[in-house]
Amino acid sequence: MTPRADPLTIEVVDLIGTVVARYHEEYEHAAAEHSLTGTQARVLHLLSVGPQPMRKIAQCLKCEPSNVTGIVDRLESRGLVERRPDPADRRIKLAAATTEGARTAEALRTSLNFAREPLGRLTVAERALLKQLLQQMLGVAPERAE
Repeated sequence: MTPRADPLTIEVVDLIGTVVARYHEEYEHAAAEHSLTGTQARVLHLLSVGPQPMRKIAQCLKCEPSNVTGIVDRLESRGLVERRPDPADRRIKLAAATTEGARTAEALRTSLNFAREPLGRLTVAERALLKQLLQQMLGVAPERAE
């Protein structure tokens, strides 16, 4: 039997759910302003970080590689993505953002006011603590200060 969550944990989970829902709503709106679906925008963001094989994109999206093929096809037809051979294994095709695709991904990222405005009400120390706590929750190693 799973132990019941305490009231504070339940409240925090509800607040996280609200933040996630508002983020997705704004992300979909920002994507639509670029004539993209939310999923297309997410793929474009992944590819703006660097070229990716279709299987890896599918893993990130938690979907079948065949779904990714259609998404990449639509992005490619708009000149936002291109396919290229993997230098390490020429049998594998990588999807990569074009210059225009990278520009669009950056414009999308910077247009997300929902997260920026509420975070702006926090001090630098509070934002740093929030970042650290989120990294801890996700099991992500904190960045080291150089």
